[in-house]
Amino acid sequence: MLRIKYSDEIEKQMKAYFDTLNEKDRRGYAAIEAMKLGHGGQNYISSVLGCHFQTVKAGINEITNGTETPENRIRKPGGGKKKIIETVENIDEIFFEILKDNTAGSPMDKEIKWTNLSLKEISKAFKSKGMNITPHVVKQLLKKHGFVERKMQKAVTMKDCKDRNKQFERINELKDEYSKNKNPIISMDVKKKEFLGNFYREGKVYCTQPVKVYDHDFNTFSDGVVIPHGIYDLKHNEGYIILGTSKDTSEFCCDCIKYWWENYGKENYQGANSILITADGSGSNSSRHYIFKEDLQKLVDEIGIEIRMAHYPPYTSKYNPIEHKLFCHVTSACKGVVFSNIEVVKSLVDKTSTSTGLKVFSTIKDKVYATARKVSETFKKNMKIVFDEYLGKWNYRAIPEVKA
Repeated sequence: MLRIKYSDEIEKQMKAYFDTLNEKDRRGYAAIEAMKLGHGGQNYISSVLGCHFQTVKAGINEITNGTETPENRIRKPGGGKKKIIETVENIDEIFFEILKDNTAGSPMDKEIKWTNLSLKEISKAFKSKGMNITPHVVKQLLKKHGFVERKMQKAVTMKDCKDRNKQFERINELKDEYSKNKNPIISMDVKKKEFLGNFYREGKVYCTQPVKVYDHDFNTFSDGVVIPHGIYDLKHNEGYIILGTSKDTSEFCCDCIKYWWENYGKENYQGANSILITADGSGSNSSRHYIFKEDLQKLVDEIGIEIRMAHYPPYTSKYNPIEHKLFCHVTSACKGVVFSNIEVVKSLVDKTSTSTGLKVFSTIKDKVYATARKVSETFKKNMKIVFDEYLGKWNYRAIPEVKA
């Protein structure tokens, strides 16, 4: 017979404390309480704490015999209930048989395979073979054999570009050179235009009711466009977004550089004599078009400071710092919000920030830009752009004209 029994109030307190412990500590606590009571204590404590008799017994065995679980573990290896995938005979063979006709491979890598079957479909196939395997167990099987749910990654370059790696090395050399002096290093790019109006945009936001937008993105229903041109200052970790409302042209691009220099760059880099700009090689700042070089020459003549361009090779624009240092954070700040007007876009861009101290400034530029402009013959004949001897197609300087 048990000599001591606790009051109902103490039993409640013991049970409440027991429930706060992890599995290992529960065994130990139950064992200590049972050992204090002597004969009959194991059954009594088991009933009070609501645990199995064997749990109390295991705890006493650990204390009296010095049995310990490995560090950072609650159970000994092999403890606990066995998984179904470890106990059902031939489950792996049947699993592969089900996947055999529904497995595809990557044409780029023979080691990569995927299945087009869902968890429920695989579970249903098991049941057709007389095995009651739930979708949860199917997920365990997929993980066991290396099938993990993943998204596609845009990481395969479509074409090889001659001198690709040499240009990356050259850009790194230029960055090192400019990082050691007072001259700025900026990364530049423009994002695709967005229609203003009640149009759908990717992303989710907290709202009291569903936001209903047009079911088609027809530009005839828009209230205009916004073209975000970005400049990222690598030394100051600052972003500058100029929101255009017309066209993405070389003139617009150079106006954005001019705005940044006159409002921020000139103050932040007093005494600078050159600006290093990294950009992709297409679009309004194309490395192949003379019209951009003509507008760039006009720009340096106006602001009076040299601009050195370093273009990323074709198919490598994602490596331009602005893509992962600025634009991704701006996109996140604007997700799921209707661009009803350009002022809304500006307010969203202005709130962009990161834990690493990124600051973003924006302005609206509503100037109308002409398209299909032709480069002047005079510029072609007397071009002052200085191309580097090494990879000059991507590296060149626009030097301001010395005024008499």
